[in-house]
Order: sequence, then C-alpha cells, then structure tokens
Amino acid sequence: MNTKVTIAGITLKNPVMTASGTFGSGMEYSEFVDLNRLGAVVTKGVANVPWTGNPTPRVAEVYGGMLNAIGLQNPGIDVFVERDVPFLKKYDTHVIVNVCGKTVEDYLEVVERLGDEPVDMLEINVSCPNVKEGAIAFGQKADCLYDITSRIKKIARQPIIMKLSPNVTDIAEMAKAAEAAGADALSMINTITGMKIDIHRRKFVLANKTGGMSGPAIKPVAVRMVYQAAQAVKIPIIGMGGIAAAEDAIEFLLAGATAVAVGAMNFVNPYATIEVIEGIEAYMKQYGIEDVQELIGAVE
Repeated sequence: MNTKVTIAGITLKNPVMTASGTFGSGMEYSEFVDLNRLGAVVTKGVANVPWTGNPTPRVAEVYGGMLNAIGLQNPGIDVFVERDVPFLKKYDTHVIVNVCGKTVEDYLEVVERLGDEPVDMLEINVSCPNVKEGAIAFGQKADCLYDITSRIKKIARQPIIMKLSPNVTDIAEMAKAAEAAGADALSMINTITGMKIDIHRRKFVLANKTGGMSGPAIKPVAVRMVYQAAQAVKIPIIGMGGIAAAEDAIEFLLAGATAVAVGAMNFVNPYATIEVIEGIEAYMKQYGIEDVQELIGAVE
C-alpha cells in the first residue's frame, strides 16, 4: 500500500502534516507524537524580527471551534535558525517553514535567510495585514498576491507554497493568480474572520475584536474552496480547515487536495495527526485502494 505523495518534487511518506501555528516547531508535541511518522512538520510563522503579537485576551472558544488573534507572535528568524531548525533535523520528516511579514521586503528577508538552511519548502502566509495597503491582507487582492508571489519566487531557493486566505470573494481567482506568479503549491484555507461578544459585559471577548476562526465548523467551507481551487489550477493543494479525523482528511483528498494539514485539533487531541494517518491507511485497506493517489480529486 502506497501512501506517498509528491509536492513540488518533494516526496512525503504520507499526505498528513501539521497546520502552521498549531504545532510550534514540534518541540512541545514531540513527547506525544513521533514526528518521524508525519509527512511534514509545518512550523509556526517566522518573521524577520521578533513579533510580540496582539494584546490579550486573544483566544476564545466558539461553537465548533475557536477564535484566535495571537497576531503571529514569534521569536524571529535568528532564534528559529539557531534553535528550531537543528531540533527538526533530528527527525526523518520534511520541514516546511511558514513565513510572515508586514511588507514584501520583510518576507524577502526571511526567504533569503532560509535559502541556505536545510528546510524543504516555504509556506508563505499571505493573510498578514499589508501595512502599505492599509492593513488589507496580501492574499485578499489578486494583483497583490501575484506581486508578492512572483517577487518571492525570484529569490527563493526552496519550493514556495502560497497559503491562501478564505476571506475573499473568489478563491479560484486567487489560486490562479498565485499559480500564474509561479507558486509551486497552495495551502488552504487559512482561518475565517470571526467575532465573539460577551453579552453580560457587552464587550468584545478578544482584545483585537476580531479573530481567525478554526476548527470543525469551518470544514465545509474549506472543502468547497479546495475543490474550487483544484478545478482552477494544476499545482498541488494542501487542504486544511477543521480536520478532526481521517474521514475529514479523506474528504479533502477526494475534493482535490494532494496533502492535508491538521490544525486546531492538535490542541484538543495531541495525537490527532497520527490518528489521521492510521485512519487513512485503514480506509485504503477497507476499500482495497493500493495507492493514495487514487483518492486525489476522485469525487464524482
């Protein structure tokens, strides 16, 4: 039984990875999860300088998921290269680094720094507020997305995965813009913008007022967007958004995703990624599927 999938020339032992921002760089989870069994570890966002993130409170539970307004708090590229890369290289798994920034130059600086590091792919988080565009995310305008993708591709030494925002009118248009600019793959979806109000205090629950919603409640939206993007582009898609079990992951594969990422569920169940891997294998056995490729885009 073959569970291997290939993205941008890099072959993963199975299609399951972690979603950025939910797994750190794997250190916190390594006592629960054998990182060697994962297709890839996707790190938390890394910026050119340390980011303190948003004021608290910045996490809230909602029906079917959670809201977060962490603000991409991270120690910056220097600490990441010194501490996290050597840790991850101890494991037999692929390393995908999530890159964030407030200007195109910020992204380029991190991409350049990672050029000589032993990491396999870069996932570009274009849901960051673009300070020069009045805080509209880079991934919310097709021309902005095209511009940042093509500029990163010019200097990147590793394959580039563009992480698309779902907070757009037409996801297929955004997917096509990223592909046209040279993206090697897409990952989708990032969180959906949401809000929660405390009715007794009549105040916003998050200090930031809005936050990104993740968890099982967003899965139907994510599956639909992955399907639409898969119909529009030829590059591979990493599907995510509300994957809690193998059944969810298989839905994404059938919709056209080549691989999947488990996010919010890691907080609820640290073993989630391994359970999804084992569940996909069990499903393949049950239906006599020899190669996981047979599932990709197989919905009728």
